[in-house]
Amino acid sequence: MKIVVNDESLTLPGTLTLAGLLEQLSRHQPGTALAVNQQIIPRDRWSSYLLQEGDDLVIFQAIAGG
Repeated sequence: MKIVVNDESLTLPGTLTLAGLLEQLSRHQPGTALAVNQQIIPRDRWSSYLLQEGDDLVIFQAIAGG
């Protein structure tokens, strides 16, 4: 399955959840947020949200500052 993560094409060996993808990419950490096809997906749905062929993900890290 092919998806796009932060403007980079990525080929997955099979079906993954958002949580599984973040673990695979070592990006599952506090402050992480993500959008799939320009829609923010709440953290409590990451473990059940299955990625689909052609999904476009944006993963970003919240940064506090002043």
